[in-house]
Amino acid sequence: MKRKKNESVSYASFKSSSPAASKMGRGNGSKGTAPERLLQAAMRNKGLRFRANVLSLPGCPDIVLSEYHVAIFCDGDFWHGRHWRRRREKMARGANADYWIRKIEQNIRRDREVSRLLRKLGWLVIRVWESAVLTNTDRVVALIQTAAKEKAASRS
Repeated sequence: MKRKKNESVSYASFKSSSPAASKMGRGNGSKGTAPERLLQAAMRNKGLRFRANVLSLPGCPDIVLSEYHVAIFCDGDFWHGRHWRRRREKMARGANADYWIRKIEQNIRRDREVSRLLRKLGWLVIRVWESAVLTNTDRVVALIQTAAKEKAASRS
């Protein structure tokens, strides 16, 4: 089925794999996740000033360094398709595979489009995986600081 460019995907014809999965999915918030809070605390400790969940920007970035024109997304490994080829193969063998594969592939496409729109508006987009934040927060913050400084230098 071919869709128009701005038409969103409908999952109405799909059923969740189980009541437990439905309940778990409802409990997964898109804002204020543990990795986001950890990253924000580490950034505050380094003296970085930011805004969280800026609705006025495409994709509602998790963290925005307005001064540097940097938008940061802390992407969940599962929902945003980290190691997608391997994960997709595993999902294809699981329950309700069509639903989950379609859902995550749509998330990946949306992430690319949001990043493209922000870059077009002059923003530097940084996407970090939740597992990277959880395993080495200081390194992620250092990379963000370096990128922000480089962005600022290129603007002057």
